[in-house]
Amino acid sequence: MSERHTTRDLTREFLTYIQVEKGLSRNTLQNYERDVRRLQVWASGKGTQIERLQRKDLREWIASMSREGLAPSSIARAVSAARSFFKFLMLDRHVRRDPTEDIHTPQKSSRLPKFLTEEEMERLLRAPDINSDVGVRDRAMLELMYAAGLRVSELCGLKVADVDLDGAIVSCFGKGSKQRRIPIGKSAVHWLQRYIAVRDRLGSNNPVLFLNRGRALTRQLAWSIIKAHAAKAEVPNISPHTLRHSFGTHLMQHGADSRSVQALLGHSDISTTEIYTHITDLHMRKAYDRFHPRAKVQNRGR
Repeated sequence: MSERHTTRDLTREFLTYIQVEKGLSRNTLQNYERDVRRLQVWASGKGTQIERLQRKDLREWIASMSREGLAPSSIARAVSAARSFFKFLMLDRHVRRDPTEDIHTPQKSSRLPKFLTEEEMERLLRAPDINSDVGVRDRAMLELMYAAGLRVSELCGLKVADVDLDGAIVSCFGKGSKQRRIPIGKSAVHWLQRYIAVRDRLGSNNPVLFLNRGRALTRQLAWSIIKAHAAKAEVPNISPHTLRHSFGTHLMQHGADSRSVQALLGHSDISTTEIYTHITDLHMRKAYDRFHPRAKVQNRGR
């Protein structure tokens, strides 16, 4: 990478380049400049130069714009400007790889889903009182939802037999009764082991994994439990899908490829269906172990 130019010089050269090469209008050029400057300021706040940003940095930048409440159309435009900027840098050999590859933006018709930061997620996970059986159950619930990106309905439908702790795999049925097998990390396995050790005291004659007074946990009760712990942890704006969205977002922020994340989440669109035929269980396991922030955490106590 060349050190002959400052970040400011590269940005100016880029704007000159697109003005000459593309013959853009003044208004479009101003939009490009505003969006690239936005990224430049964000990079500076991270203590780095814009040309040194990596794919995971750009995903974090996109997520930060979403959390600020920017419209999907504004985010998409900013990402488009970043793509053009890095293509210019590659053309002039200031960078060797394009970090905007495999970067996707939200559809213009909807906002990016709400998710927690990793620090907020840690606070939520630590909210249950693990000195009680119910608290251990709740901690196991939260850990599993975050570890596997489960919907609340999928969590409540799990049976004891659906969890393979030795293989660290959970089998669940999602929308359309489609089954998927999801790898889980050491932290989730640890808390599930602790919960199963006390589960009989909550009711042992039921095949469903998570129980309340001997009965299967309902979606409404599970959601109220999550909200209560979120309030205790002072985690704002939580929704039934927040842990699922956090799962996907954090994987992407840590560099996981979008295809593996889509497969892990069990999305049912055409591209995801095609992905199922190409991504092996081993591929997904490697992506999960490498990129999930708690995949290799072995908790002891709190």
